[in-house]
Amino acid sequence: MIVLSIILIGDLLLIRLRPHIPSTKESTLWVVFYVALALLFAVILGNVAGWRNAGDFITGWALEYSLSVDNLFVFVLIMAQFAVPRRLQQQVLMVGIIIALILRGAFILVGVTVIEHFSPIFYIFGAFLIYTAIKQAMPEGEHEDDVKRENFIVRLLRRRIDISETYDGSKIRTTVDGTRMWTPMIIVFITIGVTDLIFAVDSIPAIFEITTNGFLVFAANIFALMGLRQLYFLLGDLLDRLRYLHYGIAVILGFIGVKLILGALRENELPFINGGRPVEWVPDIDNLVSLGVILVSMTVATVASLIASSREKRAERIAPTAK
Repeated sequence: MIVLSIILIGDLLLIRLRPHIPSTKESTLWVVFYVALALLFAVILGNVAGWRNAGDFITGWALEYSLSVDNLFVFVLIMAQFAVPRRLQQQVLMVGIIIALILRGAFILVGVTVIEHFSPIFYIFGAFLIYTAIKQAMPEGEHEDDVKRENFIVRLLRRRIDISETYDGSKIRTTVDGTRMWTPMIIVFITIGVTDLIFAVDSIPAIFEITTNGFLVFAANIFALMGLRQLYFLLGDLLDRLRYLHYGIAVILGFIGVKLILGALRENELPFINGGRPVEWVPDIDNLVSLGVILVSMTVATVASLIASSREKRAERIAPTAK
């Protein structure tokens, strides 16, 4: 974790000292680096703490990485809504990731404590994830709703504090006509933070189905979030073409939700279910199956999206010539 903290701080300093728009090559190298770092961590973990823990980490990391991709769609909308200059978006994303790590760390600590004292919480987690999966599978527009949800906070801020009309680099405070004011960057940071909070509520219950080991849960979240900024610039305009990705995420959340409820039934302590005894006939779904579901769901959703987008572009090229 010390090494990860050093890398994270170094990454932040690099952005601060050299704000720029990452090239596709630079973004690709960083994404590959963070993925390789996660796999290396899994190998070290397997040799030190056992391969079962390593397998749980890989599955949890894949789950969190998949769910984190959904964050990118909302980040794109936030950047567009507040007209954040592209060269400043790296810093915004980095601050958002740090906020996410803090929030998820708090959620993990609370979650581990609750699980230790109230195991039936898995029924609630499972039901919540199934509900979230149904929402994800709804028609387009759910991401716009996520952004609108924060507009109340934005309006409240504009009424309470003085905010300038333009950005002043990456500063959150500036001087306009001799008056000290906040820049729109403060609203962007708060909006990103609220979004991170919403996504933490979705993702943390999901990974607790994979493992309840607080260290593994936090490590999986760190590795999933560390490469998110570079993935944002790598995918770029491709995000608009991933129209079916929310279906893949819905399948993952629904599967994990069902798995959570099945696990809760196997450990049942509620008196009104099977007389307070564990339900022995409930199947135990291995984490390897979970990993397969995650990878297949994201792959199918991505491939289907790209095929549909290619067909649509081909039809647009043919349409003018047919007239």
